[in-house]
Amino acid sequence: MTRFILALLCVLCARPAVAHITPPVTLTSDRDAVAALLPGAKRYFVREVRLTGAEREAIRQQTGWTPDEDFYRFYLGRDDQGRTSGAVAFLSDYTIHGPVRVAVGIGPDGRIRGAKVIEVTEETYPWVKALVDRGFLDQFEGSDARAALQTTQSGGGTMVRFYGDVIRGLVQRGAILYDVGVRRRGAPPQ
Repeated sequence: MTRFILALLCVLCARPAVAHITPPVTLTSDRDAVAALLPGAKRYFVREVRLTGAEREAIRQQTGWTPDEDFYRFYLGRDDQGRTSGAVAFLSDYTIHGPVRVAVGIGPDGRIRGAKVIEVTEETYPWVKALVDRGFLDQFEGSDARAALQTTQSGGGTMVRFYGDVIRGLVQRGAILYDVGVRRRGAPPQ
């Protein structure tokens, strides 16, 4: 029995040493991202979207990705006349080096307005910062959910390219979720 308890203690103590988690680094606040990605918006509203089984399947067939959240939250902006000026969705991907969180701004027509990396871990920060510093996110502006987003791989090492693909995937998912969960369903309630 003593050996069992000793072995259990060793396993429990060793687990934190094996974990690969570093502290988060916030690159921009949610509030600043929403304001930057919804220029001209004077009022903001939250719309939670629960995808139907058919919508999830349509997304899977189109992209190979199956949405796994119970619901997705969109921050909708409206102008002075009450017209929807766009939406922002926050999406995360959990990599071996920790989560990457991105905000995706989408216009009412479903075209990507822009994207911002919100949060990464200390370990991933240098790789993601290299992408952000060279304007990597700018290439997605004007694309829509039906377009297969490609990343321009100019320079950087393997990890920079890996995180470029992670971010590209998150931006694509944001556009697809808006297209299926908001735009195709019609105008949101006023």
